[in-house]
Amino acid sequence: MARKEETISMIDTLAEFKELKNIDKDTMISVLEESFRNVIAKMFGTDENYDVIINPEKGDFEIWRNRVAVADDELEDSNLQIPITEARKIDPDSEIGEEVTDEVHFADFGRRAILNLRQALSSKILELQKDNLFAKYKERIGQIIAADVYQVWKKEILLLDDDGNELLLPKQEQIPSDFYRKGETVRAIVQKVETVNNNPKITLSRTDKRFLQRLFELEVPEIHDSLITIKAIARIPGERAKVAVESYDDRIDPVGACVGMKGSRIHGIVRELRNENIDVINYTTNISLFIQRSLSPAKISSIRVNEEERKAEVYLHPEQVSLAIGKGGMNIKLACMLTEYAIDVFRDIDGADEEDIYLDEFADEIDTWVIDTLKNIGCYTAKNVLALSREEIIERADLEEQTVDEVLRILSAEFNDEETAEEMND
Repeated sequence: MARKEETISMIDTLAEFKELKNIDKDTMISVLEESFRNVIAKMFGTDENYDVIINPEKGDFEIWRNRVAVADDELEDSNLQIPITEARKIDPDSEIGEEVTDEVHFADFGRRAILNLRQALSSKILELQKDNLFAKYKERIGQIIAADVYQVWKKEILLLDDDGNELLLPKQEQIPSDFYRKGETVRAIVQKVETVNNNPKITLSRTDKRFLQRLFELEVPEIHDSLITIKAIARIPGERAKVAVESYDDRIDPVGACVGMKGSRIHGIVRELRNENIDVINYTTNISLFIQRSLSPAKISSIRVNEEERKAEVYLHPEQVSLAIGKGGMNIKLACMLTEYAIDVFRDIDGADEEDIYLDEFADEIDTWVIDTLKNIGCYTAKNVLALSREEIIERADLEEQTVDEVLRILSAEFNDEETAEEMND
């Protein structure tokens, strides 16, 4: 009776292992076989003459022992040999020297052996579960996952994934206006996976820049298909973000594609981020132009860039300064984060006191490509250009001498005419 109960207990154990998730069938069979063999080897000194057959589908197992038949009076090792008399009870056709196979019932090894096996298996399976969970989420770092809120604490939220695994969303990784109740679904990225006290610890984030990037990939097919690339992201979670994008296809407007018709694509991202305002700008390798775009909606009068020290001095008309800085300094802070340059904003007092003219107003006399080239070196107005020497313009803008001379002539003539008119009026 005891042997039957213990056999049922072993079958129940295998059935438990069969239900375990995140452990593949081959690994489970290998672990079970190894555990059985270890017990057998400890009891008999070797397991080489045993066949262990695991059937995970049915939740049972079989152990077969192979022994060589010997004469009854020549038995030396009952584990490796079997008297011919006993052998013929198993197989009537047995002969001395032949191998005889019989089934061994693990329950016959005793209750202690069964308990030891159960403990060893439980420990090994738990270890495998932890390793598999760690590996699973290690591969998903930076990816968006959805999980359900299980418990809300002051400093973090405990979430459960579809398999019941525990995940953590710390307070500092939540958007300030995030508020969740038990049972609600949360979307976040896997930020880091580490081992704490021999247990995997999976930390999620909704404030990480990668979360915003993954949302764009989900909402904008051109980004998912690599037709548009996100080159840089700056975020103040829950408040505002700037995203620099670039298209490898001239036919695709990267900013328009990301925003969508009437903002259809970006609205979904904004809602997910608790109404975080998102500015999408065109990326460029021209750092002066990139800084100008990053400070949008402010319009820059001039800019001086020190690429070695990664610093930039930006000059604006007084009415544009507040736009460049933004509420609470948010706009310029994001621009610095996006461009990775330290940006200082100055009031263009000279430009405010004297009348200046934007280069675009000379489009009838100066080719558009020349105007764009001058803008790329930080010159947006006539006086920006005239403030530089002829040689500096030639070197920085990489324009021909004749072109520069013609530009200087046109711009100078404009102000000379104004001075002449003023003198005549006097």
